[in-house]
Amino acid sequence: AVAEVQLRDDQYTLDHMRAFGMYNYLHLDSWYQDNVYYVDQFGRVMNLSVTLDTALQKPREVFRLPADLTAYDNRLCASIHFSSPTRVTLSDGTGRLYLIKSGKRGNSASEKWEIMFNEELGSPFIIAHSVSFVKSDTYSLAVLLLRVEKDELDTKGSGFHVTLEWVTIAEISKEVDHRYEIIKRRVLQGKSVPHYAAIEPSGDGLMIVSHRPFKFIESEGDKLEENDDEKVLNEKKDPLYYWQQTEDDVTITVHLPQDITKDDIKVRFSPDNICVTLRDQPPLMEGKLYSSVDHESCTWIIKENKSLEISLIKKNEGPRWPELIVGDTSGEFIMDSSQCSEITESLMHLTSEVMNPNPEKEKPPCNAQELEECDAFLEDGASLCRFDGDTLKVTHIINLGSNQYLFSVVVNPREMPCFCLRHDVDALLWQPHSDQLENMWEHIATFNALGYVQASKQDKKFMACAPDYSYAALCECLRRVFIYRQPTPLSTVLYNRKEGRQVGQVAKQLVATLEANDPILGFQATNERLFVLTTKTLFLIKVNSGN
Repeated sequence: AVAEVQLRDDQYTLDHMRAFGMYNYLHLDSWYQDNVYYVDQFGRVMNLSVTLDTALQKPREVFRLPADLTAYDNRLCASIHFSSPTRVTLSDGTGRLYLIKSGKRGNSASEKWEIMFNEELGSPFIIAHSVSFVKSDTYSLAVLLLRVEKDELDTKGSGFHVTLEWVTIAEISKEVDHRYEIIKRRVLQGKSVPHYAAIEPSGDGLMIVSHRPFKFIESEGDKLEENDDEKVLNEKKDPLYYWQQTEDDVTITVHLPQDITKDDIKVRFSPDNICVTLRDQPPLMEGKLYSSVDHESCTWIIKENKSLEISLIKKNEGPRWPELIVGDTSGEFIMDSSQCSEITESLMHLTSEVMNPNPEKEKPPCNAQELEECDAFLEDGASLCRFDGDTLKVTHIINLGSNQYLFSVVVNPREMPCFCLRHDVDALLWQPHSDQLENMWEHIATFNALGYVQASKQDKKFMACAPDYSYAALCECLRRVFIYRQPTPLSTVLYNRKEGRQVGQVAKQLVATLEANDPILGFQATNERLFVLTTKTLFLIKVNSGN
């Protein structure tokens, strides 16, 4: 039977339930189609690879965990992640990490798993993700470990916090023995189990979707540096100057100290530059102007309220300047009310006062009043963050708002896993591209109405979709599996009587009921079939026929 680990009495929070109670015990090897693994009660890693529909192999042992797992009281479930076509990361649930060289998998003859590296890494964890990459000619592997740990300082909350440890292992000798060593360990801490956490293929960054924010826990030296940075931020003063513009001129206002007189002020104009100094101090403002000015017509005066007013006449009338002095952030632009209304007007065509201004359009927008009670979900406001591996700082943050996280899926094992979010009634699949700054998250597929349909399935345990997006599927805790196919063209003519129009394509929903009384422990989808694992049985559901 599957090595299921029940939650202990001291693992009572929602985070424990999410991380370990809802754990997917079936592991899909994305590098080889239709190849799944699970760990059984004897600590054996069992594989089932489908080569022919007609002759299904029995699950076979590819590796046995060396430790006797039953001797450990506080262990978690064993976890597996496939980092490359020949490397596997494996945890036995006791706090030990194994790096395995598997040979070419998915082909029963040559698959032999060997331990390349193993080390005790502290309290028990599960593997959230891993990648292998070559950096400066060194073979490296990065792995993300998830723990839910007791937090003595948290007296008001659940009493626990969640940590993600990012471990980098590198090959240190390339001779016969291929020795590996841990070269970096970094820890992020947060207050909720992440919905999604994955390392970029290059090993340079990390993306996390979570309800509560994560941040790196630094060593003492780093903490001191951070405090200095904070001081600098807090000491930021008011702007040194304010500026306004019209189509043909720019007005700059500088507040002067009490004792400054006209003779203390020096203002130099040139066609492309400006320099303002007070007495013998360093220049108050100096640098290249965003665009050329008619320097002979530029003037300055001291106003009654002890402020210096400088007028610049633009050489090219019309275009707005996005900044006054190139690269200078010590001033503040003030927009007058007529400019504000002008900009609002120019954007009017992008928005609409009416909920559905064009009812003839094929897909009307979702009407919030049509949503039902089951559509409301508690965790409003998850966010997607990207962390840089060198600076350990957040480089991108996106508030997902009401775009509920649904599931993740590996479409291409060389890329990061995709994540699926609910958008109104639909579900949209997003592929992260860490190397494309302009297109970091690409929308690659849509499952029509899946967002709405899954909301009504109160007993759902796992969700998945085929890597070719041909169907999405979800299963309940017991027996039932729902399959939602993408719309396909009809061979016969079908009319929608209500609207009196011909329907060109139809999307089918299928329901499978498993002949099993044990709870579903694992669920994986491939292009052709669904694998559903219960305590004692592995079910295969054929969804699409092969080419």
